[in-house]
Order: sequence, then structure tokens, then C-alpha cells
Amino acid sequence: MAKKEKDKKLEQLLMDLRASDDKLVAHAIKSLEIHGNSKAIRPIAERLMQPISEKNRADLVELLCSLKDSGARVELMEVIGDSSFEPIRRELLSTVWNMKVDFSDYVAEFVEMAVSGDFMQALECLTIIENLEGPFIEEDILEAQLHLKNYLESEQKKDEQKAHILSEIAIAIKEINQQLMD
Repeated sequence: MAKKEKDKKLEQLLMDLRASDDKLVAHAIKSLEIHGNSKAIRPIAERLMQPISEKNRADLVELLCSLKDSGARVELMEVIGDSSFEPIRRELLSTVWNMKVDFSDYVAEFVEMAVSGDFMQALECLTIIENLEGPFIEEDILEAQLHLKNYLESEQKKDEQKAHILSEIAIAIKEINQQLMD
């Protein structure tokens, strides 16, 4: 019975999060700090896609950063990978390196996002990759190297700043690969 009440409470908070009243949204954010879980990630991202006060936006991003639930990792990566959240991807990526959860399993995905995204997304991905603790899986590192190789071999015009960030990512991936071989 307690689980049903908890789910009902979460549902109500997520409804309040969609409200146009800034105070109601702020209250929902504070309550989600206590009653929220990984099920709140997609609705939070959806709210970040809408007009919202700067204070509430900052509080929502901070709320995402504070999640420690291991289920949050999977849910957040699904949202980050969803093309409909492209306009806020950089913000979502910034939450990854601020979270206290290990995302080492997603190293190849971060490299792919760095390659396909803009300069700022690549910079966020570099920060994430530099802070991953491992352990790493050889296949993930090989996939990451393949993403970098495909970028280098592509005919598309390259942004010089982004290319520099990607070279830093390549160095980080090479170091991880070297550790795997030792």
C-alpha cells in the first residue's frame, strides 16, 4: 500500500512540475528532491524543454545532478540519446559529470555524442570521459576509437575548436586502452 501512495505522490509532483505557476513548480522541485526517483528524469527533461524561470531551471538541473539511484544512469542516458531532447543535450550532459554515479559503461556513447554534436557538447563529453573511473570494457573502447576514426576520415568540414576537443578525447581513450592492455 505504501508503494501505491508513493507512486501517487510522485504522479502529483510530476503534474505540478508541468504547471505554469513558478511557485508550484518550485515546490514540486523541492518535493522531488525527497520523493523523486529515476522515473522523474524524462518529465524533468520535458520541463526543461519548455519556458521556465531561470531559478527553476537551475534547480531542475541541480536535482538531476543530485540523483544517486543506479536506475538514474540508464534513464538519463536514454533521455540524452533521444533526439527530441537535442536542444538541452548539453545541459543534460553537464549533469552526468556532476552526478555521483559511474557512467563508464557509456564511454562509446559519449564519444559518439562528441563526434556528432557541436563544440560545447564535445567539451561536456570530454569532461565526462576524463572523469570516468572504469572499469572499461575493451569492446566499448574499440567502438569509441571507431567513432573517432570515422570522424577523422569523413569529408565534412571540421570545426577547428571541436577537432581540438576530439583530439583530447582521442588521447583519453588511448590512455584507457593502454590501461586495459597493461
